[in-house]
Amino acid sequence: MEIKRNSYLQQLILRKNNGMVKVITGIRRCGKSFLLFKIFKNYLIENGVKEDHIIEIALDGIENDELRNPKICYQYVKNAVKDKENCYLFLDEIQPKIPIKL
Repeated sequence: MEIKRNSYLQQLILRKNNGMVKVITGIRRCGKSFLLFKIFKNYLIENGVKEDHIIEIALDGIENDELRNPKICYQYVKNAVKDKENCYLFLDEIQPKIPIKL
């Protein structure tokens, strides 16, 4: 079953072009990534944003391990931006991986 999350989507839509970074927080497994990567992305595409103007990076996946290096991530994003049109950058799991000492 898919939860719509309309009020959260509306908050993103209302603030979409205000020049500020949006941070979505919440407890684990509450749907933050789904809201961003599925619901908001679908909204953007349905409203004329080209898919290649949406850059998605999930930093918890092994396939993006090298992008945890800020310099490499910066270059990746810079290379992904194609023109002067608005681009949307979705970053997931951006917290640092800090080893826990027991």
